[in-house]
Amino acid sequence: MAALPRHIAWAKKRAPGWARILSSVNPSRITSRNALATLPVTRKTDLGSLQKALAPLGGLNATPPAKLFISPGPIYDPEGRGSDWWRTARGLFAGGFRAGDVVIDTFAYHFTPAGSMLESGALALGCTVVPAGTGQTEMQVAAIQDLRISGYMGTPSFLKLIVEKAHELKADISSLKKAQVGAEYLPPVLRTALQEIGIAVTQMYGSADLGLIAYESLLPNGEVAPGMILDEGLLLEIVRPGSGDPVAPGEVGEVVITSFNRDYPLIRFATGDLSAVLPGASPCGRTNVRIKGWMGRADQSTKVRAMFVTPKQVSEILRRHREVSKARLVVEGEAGNDRMTLKCEAKERPAGLAEAIVATIRDITKLRGEVLLVDPGSLPNDGKVIEDLRKYA
Repeated sequence: MAALPRHIAWAKKRAPGWARILSSVNPSRITSRNALATLPVTRKTDLGSLQKALAPLGGLNATPPAKLFISPGPIYDPEGRGSDWWRTARGLFAGGFRAGDVVIDTFAYHFTPAGSMLESGALALGCTVVPAGTGQTEMQVAAIQDLRISGYMGTPSFLKLIVEKAHELKADISSLKKAQVGAEYLPPVLRTALQEIGIAVTQMYGSADLGLIAYESLLPNGEVAPGMILDEGLLLEIVRPGSGDPVAPGEVGEVVITSFNRDYPLIRFATGDLSAVLPGASPCGRTNVRIKGWMGRADQSTKVRAMFVTPKQVSEILRRHREVSKARLVVEGEAGNDRMTLKCEAKERPAGLAEAIVATIRDITKLRGEVLLVDPGSLPNDGKVIEDLRKYA
């Protein structure tokens, strides 16, 4: 935590966007996780409006970018100067990539940064990179066969297509021994099938805003260690969706990251992703904190009787009723007959608590809802604040 006050002071001094967002913050006092949790959360969904107000990056960058990428929205993301700027080398190394490997990078290189992110890490390790990008499956197979490519970087679904195309063409791609995949779900059955033909698959979890966030690692016997190891250049918080309040250890919540990147110093940046911290260190020997990996999206907003209900509103209900430690808004019914029930974990239940919460629901959401008081620990640990059980045709 010693570097945190200096980093926040740097961001306020060099980045006008952070100077505005953190205008009332005294950096010298942010010396603990509890102090950090008092700072405002900046959400990925905020970037569009911030960037429109102050182009191109909302004033959140402390140095001029070397490259600018474009995500849907549009949202603009920078790349700075220097080796392995996205910090992907550590994750690749944990997945078995080494100097001298010839690797094929099938992530997109145009507009979005994924191709550049993985390439920079592979180059930093001393690998030779084939910048293939997406598509052209037959050419990908031919390159792997002709160049004896040993490593793959890309989505798991595209790797599956390449393997199937090689089988169809009777091409020899047995040189391919390792793969680091991301950007989409990796089905366990696919990982097992690839392992059976000699390809060890590890996952990385990253974003265009933060670069590498966490990564899997291989054990000496070739198996994948449980969980994903947080990149050492980041500080992790898991917070209740819709709020900036940290959850209890092991509870599922939204991933919030403070990045110590001197070019783009994101502070309490909410990714919109759900995960949870795993106890203990990885059996691979790496000692940094582990997470369970990507567990869904934190933005569970839904429309009830033509009005949006959001996790932030549920968080505000909890803030007004401190007896409630955790809540889950369940929406049921059919079109035109929606029903809302707020299930509230409460150890102390003073008289009139349920009625008071009902009134708060109406005040905050402008909708009528019921309240069900339940025992602490009875709600599922899945990060859901709003559960929509309605049937849609």
